[in-house]
Amino acid sequence: MDLLALRYFQTVARLEHVGRAAEKLRVAQPSLSRTLARLENDLGVPLFDRHGRRIRLNRFGAAFLRRVDRALAELDDARQELDDAAGLERGTVTVAAESLLALTEPLRTFVPGHPLVDVRLSQASAEGMAEKLRSGDVDLCVTSQPLSGNDIQSRVLLDERVMLCVPAGHRLAGRGRVSLADLAGEPFLTTRPGYWQRALVERLFAKAGLDLYIVCEGDEAAVLFQLIDAGLGIAFVPSLGLRADTSTTVVWLEVDDPECRRVLSVVWREATYLSTAARRFRDHVVGHFHAQAEAGSRSD
Repeated sequence: MDLLALRYFQTVARLEHVGRAAEKLRVAQPSLSRTLARLENDLGVPLFDRHGRRIRLNRFGAAFLRRVDRALAELDDARQELDDAAGLERGTVTVAAESLLALTEPLRTFVPGHPLVDVRLSQASAEGMAEKLRSGDVDLCVTSQPLSGNDIQSRVLLDERVMLCVPAGHRLAGRGRVSLADLAGEPFLTTRPGYWQRALVERLFAKAGLDLYIVCEGDEAAVLFQLIDAGLGIAFVPSLGLRADTSTTVVWLEVDDPECRRVLSVVWREATYLSTAARRFRDHVVGHFHAQAEAGSRSD
């Protein structure tokens, strides 16, 4: 049993497909199959149930995978910790977020000052982010919803009001401020289930006893204002979205409900070693949003 065999097993176990695992690992499929067979022979038990070309992780494999994940995570953390102790100004930080818009400005100031740090981003729902944290696929998450887990740590980045966007000429466009009752029967643009915008609109409409009429589910923030402008519907948008709104016809209205807000946080696992690169990026993002909040309070 060697580390290479364990990493091969881990990849196959997660994908439950030898061909896709071979592509991801960039090895020949016969070689990967032989490595798995040797590993099972060393352990004395089969790790997969095989049905023709299909494989499924069995109870022995599931138990072994839990230990392998833990062991490889410890080794990866050890390597990163040694690199950090040696003062190497390099590293990788992996970040998942519901929306990447919140990270564009912090990245603009972080990347030039850390040219040897490889920043990798992905987009995911709250459930997807929690799974990525548990599996060690990401170091940090930027989320507007609480993530499940016993060792979750977080820092609040932003607590902002969420506003209503309507097209110019809409019956509510001249109001300035609207109540939830004013939105009855209106067609809504929102995200798929699992994202904070969807959770917020469903919670507010349920509290008001209103039926929610959704005409579009999507994740492309840049297209949202065009769809509103086209008259397809209206949407809840965080105040941060004002920067992305380049239209001249979308009207922003305040919502007369104290719960129409979002709290944006950066999240990580306490039990996982965070590299110097990850810690620096986390602290940079926190500092960026706190500086913005202070500047906003001074201007008010």
